[in-house]
Amino acid sequence: MIADDLGWADVQFHGGSVPTPHLNALLKSGMELQQHYVAPVCSPTRAGLLTGRYWSRFGVTTPTNQLALPMGTATLARVLQKAGYRTCITGKWHLGSETRWGPHHFGFDHSYGSLAGGVTPWSHYYKKGIHSVTWHRNGELLTETGHVTDLVTNEAVEWIEQQKHDQPFFLYMPFTAVHLPIRESATWLERVPKSVAGNVPRQYAACILHLDDAVGKIVQAVENTGQRENTLIIFTSDNGGSTAENNDTKYPDDGCPNGRLPGNNLPLRGKKGDLYEGGVRVPTIASWQSTITAGSKSSTPVHIVDWMPTFCKLASVNENAKTLKWDGQDIWTVLSGKEELSSRSLYSAGTHFRSFSLRKGDWKLILFRNKGSKQERAELYNITNDPSEKVNMASKQPERLRAMQQTLKTIAQNDEDSVALNKK
Repeated sequence: MIADDLGWADVQFHGGSVPTPHLNALLKSGMELQQHYVAPVCSPTRAGLLTGRYWSRFGVTTPTNQLALPMGTATLARVLQKAGYRTCITGKWHLGSETRWGPHHFGFDHSYGSLAGGVTPWSHYYKKGIHSVTWHRNGELLTETGHVTDLVTNEAVEWIEQQKHDQPFFLYMPFTAVHLPIRESATWLERVPKSVAGNVPRQYAACILHLDDAVGKIVQAVENTGQRENTLIIFTSDNGGSTAENNDTKYPDDGCPNGRLPGNNLPLRGKKGDLYEGGVRVPTIASWQSTITAGSKSSTPVHIVDWMPTFCKLASVNENAKTLKWDGQDIWTVLSGKEELSSRSLYSAGTHFRSFSLRKGDWKLILFRNKGSKQERAELYNITNDPSEKVNMASKQPERLRAMQQTLKTIAQNDEDSVALNKK
């Protein structure tokens, strides 16, 4: 389950202003990954999850309506499907916003939701233009009534209930909550604490409550099938919280209120779109009853690209990691609490390839590149001692800076080696 634009401190267990009881329960039943990294924006994170490769390998560094992955890409869904798993996506695809590029072409038996990005909450339209009509089921566009969170949740619950007891399944649920534009019903607004003031902040709080309830329904559906102890459940977000204008006029009008979103990433620096921690370090839970230690925590840095190698290993899928050119690695030793991973380099390319980051051990390098220029500005932080990235150590650690710059540039040499060429 991947929330959309959910900030680090939007959840109650990180000091959020609204209760998230179902997420709290999921956390209590499993492990919190306290340093789980994603891309600074949505489509790149989705590409990384489904391929085990850095999104920049596909030239995807921004939200995209074009074909993101080459047709025939060995996605997580496709390799699990070949291994006998039933596969399903309910929610936001945003890796190619036309039916010819939809999820059923990339290994999903069942697909439902938005082919494009976040949609209007009640009318389910994407931004005005050729991809505005985007709501679909299995590649067929359709019109439905109801709130987007309820629709994708009900579809997922129904699909889970249809699975046979001995049939392994993979459910990928990318919510649109709490992505703009948001407008919740009175049912959810009435539950928002009185301490939350302002129209959009209250709507945002209601959206979080609604999302939390949806998580609870998914977990309960797995419980009801008797498969909870056989199921690994992951909850995360695609990037950090946003402070953009809620009623974005790029979308068709759906009665959403005006005002900026109060996405909260504190005490981390930055927001959605940034390579600072607030843009790329997100609330993440892994729960597997009787297998992952309940109430445990891990501070080992891990990455969204690690899930495909991990899931394939757990599912005994014999995929050639070298052929698939995974950047991620199996993190089961972290989830099982057996051992931390040895210090490794975690690389990220920011939007339009104008910024880059490298996390290695306690240290994080961010490089900023001017448009149309080879000039670079470097920032270096000790994340363990300075998680809010307040003190730039670049001038005080010249040797470390040079070494990390070289490592970053070496990893970046493989960027755009798998760009989708058949977009038209």
